[in-house]
Amino acid sequence: MPISTVNGIRLSYDVSGKGDPVVMVMGTGAGGRAWHLHQVPALVAAGYQVVTFDNRGIPPTDVCAEGFTVHDLVADTAGLVEHLGIGPCRFVGTSLGAHIVQELCLARPELVTQAALLATRGRKDTMRRARDRAELELFDSGIEVPASYAATVRAMEFLSPATLNSDRDLQDWLDLFEMSPTSAGPGYRAQLGVTMEPGRLEAYRAIRAHCLVVGFADDLVLPPHLAREVADVIPRARYTEIKNAGHYGYMERPDEVNEELIRFFSEPY
Repeated sequence: MPISTVNGIRLSYDVSGKGDPVVMVMGTGAGGRAWHLHQVPALVAAGYQVVTFDNRGIPPTDVCAEGFTVHDLVADTAGLVEHLGIGPCRFVGTSLGAHIVQELCLARPELVTQAALLATRGRKDTMRRARDRAELELFDSGIEVPASYAATVRAMEFLSPATLNSDRDLQDWLDLFEMSPTSAGPGYRAQLGVTMEPGRLEAYRAIRAHCLVVGFADDLVLPPHLAREVADVIPRARYTEIKNAGHYGYMERPDEVNEELIRFFSEPY
């Protein structure tokens, strides 16, 4: 993957295919390569050029262990678009990535034609505040959780009951999670420290981009009602929900997600 200086940091990115560009923004703790398992091949086959990248905090992009804000991540995303000369263009974001894209729509509206927002939210409720605080406390405690235990908890938190109740499917996921544990580095800690400012739902009423908001029906991390709230306030947004999908719905139900993305991108904006 190429590495270029963007917005004052070394940023790692990848460009696949030819056609109208789509920039994909990943969530907390994962690199841009996660999109390449399912979404990138489907979008390239549909005639799009797809740009993925590692957010600051995820090596080989600079980890910026001193900490950063969502505004830094927005500036990185905008800077990459300008570096590649591909704006205005389409964006896809999931979880923290969706938060970044929403804020990009406000900060740099001239760069965004369409935005697909997966597993998103516009506010931090009591459960999300408690979870975020607990994640930070666990990381800062220095406790090393056994890989098998971490994989099991991750599966229960991020996957749907449909997958959890399938012995064959679940074992594949457990093996994957145990072989690819969540990062324990300082960049991951910095990403955990990215918070959502109050009042963002009201702020998102000013988004003018054509948006698709996708909720995952069994998402425990960011439940679909939080995503629907975002769709309700963005003037040119529509909401859709993927069944039998947890927070990793883009990997758990990739065919349904890819179909929604390609249909959305074919709509006039």
